Amino acid sequence: MPTRKLPETLLERCRQLRLSQTNAEARLWSCLRRKWLFGAKFRRQHPLKGYILDFYCPKTGLVIELDGGEHAEDSRIKYDEERTERLEKMSLRVLRFWNTDVFSNLEGVLLKIAEHLLGNPSP
Repeated sequence: MPTRKLPETLLERCRQLRLSQTNAEARLWSCLRRKWLFGAKFRRQHPLKGYILDFYCPKTGLVIELDGGEHAEDSRIKYDEERTERLEKMSLRVLRFWNTDVFSNLEGVLLKIAEHLLGNPSP
């Protein structure tokens, strides 16, 4: 089966996002890279069906999104909810964390991710 080539503009946008990652993304990536968390391989700024996912583990179908203050605006909240719903319809699990959570409670963020990787998510 031939692989589809992604549009160059989308690939370039992914590259730009990797190079200009936020401090929260850099901090979380330092914990997710190199299969550090239960051997799960994550990709960052991964393109999927027209979206660019902050972090994605293809083997488990886990998507992690980090949100800054702009995501608290009404229009952005609605967009994020619709995006999460669409991703979940693709059989993906989506976890959203605020950037501030990564700095104030990194252990809690990693614990929540670990629960989902191990298939034991708490409510």
